[in-house]
Amino acid sequence: MIHLDLGKSGLTASNISLGCMRMAGLTEIEAAKIIKVAYENGINFFEHADIYGGGTSESIFAAGLKETGIKREDILLQTKCGIRPAEGVFDFSETHIIASVEGSLKRLNTEYIDVLALHRPDTLMNPEEVASAFDKLQSSGKVHHFGVSNQNVAQMKLLAKYVNQKLIVNQLQFSIAHTPIIDHGFNVNMKRDGMSNDRDGGILEYTRLHDITIQAWSPYQFGFFEGTFIDNPEFSELNAKLEEIGNRYGISKTALATVWILTHPANMQVIIGTMNPTRVADIASHSAIELTRQEWYEIYRAAGNVLP
Repeated sequence: MIHLDLGKSGLTASNISLGCMRMAGLTEIEAAKIIKVAYENGINFFEHADIYGGGTSESIFAAGLKETGIKREDILLQTKCGIRPAEGVFDFSETHIIASVEGSLKRLNTEYIDVLALHRPDTLMNPEEVASAFDKLQSSGKVHHFGVSNQNVAQMKLLAKYVNQKLIVNQLQFSIAHTPIIDHGFNVNMKRDGMSNDRDGGILEYTRLHDITIQAWSPYQFGFFEGTFIDNPEFSELNAKLEEIGNRYGISKTALATVWILTHPANMQVIIGTMNPTRVADIASHSAIELTRQEWYEIYRAAGNVLP
């Protein structure tokens, strides 16, 4: 397992994170098993959100962690806030941010959160309110570091103007079959079916310039939760290429899809959401592999991308 300095914050985090969105569907014993398998295979970073399972995912995680005997100080916890699904709104108000963190602390049975990320953008955000919430949470010791998810360059710049803390992460959807953060970089000043459209203000380059770690979510999905491309007949060419190159390294297609993201020099962190202990061990045990440039581009092209 490779570890990275998350957002140059001093937090030493595994380059693979276990996303706990689906943990609400597990028993405490099942949760303990997958947490232990992840930890024993080098994963020390566990990713949550206040809305996952209506909060149950955080509670089940805390119960499972207690069963494992793993010490709280030996792992890193991240959670997110800002979505109120029952009302159908985003909410970055100071009141909601602080209340959300208090709820997560209670459910996770911990005194502090290592990283708090704002969950998607809120166009009604008052950045002064966010700054006040961040200051109160940090000064009280309840949150140590902060970040965002699914934000573009302008949104991050706006927030950074007001908050006193560095934003150390940005969660972005990225997989072999979902590559908008890199597509337009290949097609600058070209007119090719929208491939040259800059949809995020150059977020990949911005995060690299400012030492912000991209956390790649849905690493095996295409579209917006439309399904996985692994063993999907709609992606036959891609799967054939994954099998060919995977055989060279003796790894599964899923592990190779993870390695493809990790090979990028932006030093991303991949969030895996499987609750299958065998799959977690398989992915984690091969995270140090680095593809050749030729292999990386072969996989990119096999996903249907055409280089100019």
